[in-house]
Amino acid sequence: MTDGESTGDSKSAGDPPSAIGRALYGGVLAYMALDGFKNNEKRVEVAEAKGVPMPDVLVPFVTGMLFVANLGVVFWKFPRASAGALIAFFLGTTPAIHDFWTMEGKERHGNKINFLKNLALLGGAITLLDAADNEE
Repeated sequence: MTDGESTGDSKSAGDPPSAIGRALYGGVLAYMALDGFKNNEKRVEVAEAKGVPMPDVLVPFVTGMLFVANLGVVFWKFPRASAGALIAFFLGTTPAIHDFWTMEGKERHGNKINFLKNLALLGGAITLLDAADNEE
């Protein structure tokens, strides 16, 4: 097939990912960020118990980063930076906060579910970064 021929695919390599998909993904991230702001004190306490340095500064900072990066994905503005920030968020928070392997019982189960949910969201962010890199 030559460069000018169509593959039958209506989407070109430079098009952003599905707006509906980005909105659904972003809805979950927006909820997570807003819940994080609403429950900041509790999250700071958890981060402090996990040994996170300066949790009173880092927790609201990364929550804000999650919210802003989410907006970038939903509106497809600065998509590389937005997806990169999401990847950094999930790589940093997931193993530090949802360390289910150190827990037992219901606490272990709940944190394992959240760990796996975050891995899926990380996978989505990696996919979005790949899509952003494919833009012309």
